[in-house]
Amino acid sequence: PEVRLNVISHLEEVNRVVGVELLSQSLLPAIVELAEDRSWRIRLAILEYVPLLASQLGASFFDRNLNSLCLRWLNDDVCRVRAAATANLKSLAEVFGVEWALTNVVPDVLGLAKSPNYLRRITMLDALESLAPVLGPDATCQHLLPVALNCAKDGVPNVKFRAARALAAMADSQTETVVERSIKPSLVDLGSDGDVDVRYFASQAIAAL
Repeated sequence: PEVRLNVISHLEEVNRVVGVELLSQSLLPAIVELAEDRSWRIRLAILEYVPLLASQLGASFFDRNLNSLCLRWLNDDVCRVRAAATANLKSLAEVFGVEWALTNVVPDVLGLAKSPNYLRRITMLDALESLAPVLGPDATCQHLLPVALNCAKDGVPNVKFRAARALAAMADSQTETVVERSIKPSLVDLGSDGDVDVRYFASQAIAAL
């Protein structure tokens, strides 16, 4: 794995020598294999090279061959891999643009809101917070905010206090009207939650508005 990772780490130089077509044909099997390696450290390492792969291989190739891998990492069993996967989505949105992200990433991310596993719902909130600054205020308000507000009513305290942090982060880009009518009332409700941690994170989020 280390040899293949080393090649991928020098992708830009390799691309200049062999060209993107040959590069994609020869590297794709290795990338897929490493992405599903039993060692989470290998999975994490290949994940961190994905933005470089995206910039070199282009949107069309990426959508056909690698986007599904990036979304699968959101369901990884290892927390560090899931965290890196959410940061990776932000990087991909920066490389390919807002419209690409809204079409190819956001629907799958929002689908995690229905997961019976609360860890997946937390991962989704991590991803929403990562994506919001790239997507901008309008897309955030239309697509991300309603889901985060719904998560503030989740039955699991960990999801609720993660939602509080995400709402506070989204508030930075929203109009005063959206904050006062939607975000703040949700955080105030969390401030009277029965769980002490939820109340704490809600108070922190309100103070940050």
